[in-house]
Amino acid sequence: MLPKPLVRTVLAALAATGLLAAAPSAVAGNRHSAATAASVAAAPSSPPGVTVKMPATIADRLGADREALIDAVSADVLSRSHDAKGLTPKAAVAELAAEDRKVVVDVRTASRDWARGVAYVEAPRTRQGEPEGWLYIAHRTGGRWVAGLEGDREFADHVAKSPLVGTAERQTMTAYAQRKAAPQPQTSSVGAMANTNGLLLPWMPDYYMTLTGGPHSSDGSTGYWSSLDFSGGNASGRVRSSREGTATSMCGAGGGWTRVIHPGGFSTDYYHMWNATYYNGTSIARSALLGNIGTDTCAGGSATGAHVHWSLRTYDANYVGQYTWLNGRTIGGWTWWSGASQYNGCATRSGVTACPGTAIYNRIS
Repeated sequence: MLPKPLVRTVLAALAATGLLAAAPSAVAGNRHSAATAASVAAAPSSPPGVTVKMPATIADRLGADREALIDAVSADVLSRSHDAKGLTPKAAVAELAAEDRKVVVDVRTASRDWARGVAYVEAPRTRQGEPEGWLYIAHRTGGRWVAGLEGDREFADHVAKSPLVGTAERQTMTAYAQRKAAPQPQTSSVGAMANTNGLLLPWMPDYYMTLTGGPHSSDGSTGYWSSLDFSGGNASGRVRSSREGTATSMCGAGGGWTRVIHPGGFSTDYYHMWNATYYNGTSIARSALLGNIGTDTCAGGSATGAHVHWSLRTYDANYVGQYTWLNGRTIGGWTWWSGASQYNGCATRSGVTACPGTAIYNRIS
């Protein structure tokens, strides 16, 4: 959560650049339909920048106060975005707009004083990679909205108290949000191997896909090498959850980006899918169907061939959610190692080494 002076600075910058679009007052269609689940964004005449998705029923419920909610969430998004790091709020929104990238705030559910949804910054469409995205929960208290983005202390507090979070979901999300993961340096030492609580690769056990990209950063550019790319194989192209947890379709209905929060402090992202199942904070089992490998870029990035871009996330000691290193971690029965450059790393299992271009089986142990 941002300090009040910085929140005001961010909001002033948004207003000054004309990039904050008001939420629509009405959305056509049944509220249970896919169109309403994904919602309708800001009016086409609105300048690029912050795009709001909100069903008509939610907009009506929040009334005029919905703009303050969007302000609070947008301010936190800009403070957490890697691509906005080191920039003033005004410079950040201007730079994103110049790259034809938007800040998206999607309000999924709301009650009298609570709201929850998804917010993300689109990835550049000139390279492969994932956008930056967060689940959020906001609480109206003392006449103002206090937003908590996934990974900060306000988010953990809101999960514990919000009536919009069910009991089963709360158990998973609280454990995830409150995990303190001690940072470890990347190393090739076996002693650095980290327990990932039985995470599988993103398809059915005992089937195979082809590794097309070894460890690389989530956006294909900077940050921890947290991601892998897979395609083909005998799994029929079906992407499945690495473990049980709480699933959310980050782009809304029809979008190919899903996040699953798992027990024990890890979460996994799946991007570029088509025919994706819509989830909204839904409890799912291990190997639940998420979608099919594809080339979807609902939140930016690029994809030159059908695949799933899979990423590992956790929290640091300050509760900040982030993509994390794969080096030395065992997932799907394979221990993953970074290469000399991104995408070139390999995996080892029982004396076998699998590098990009190799078909590998997904193993429980």
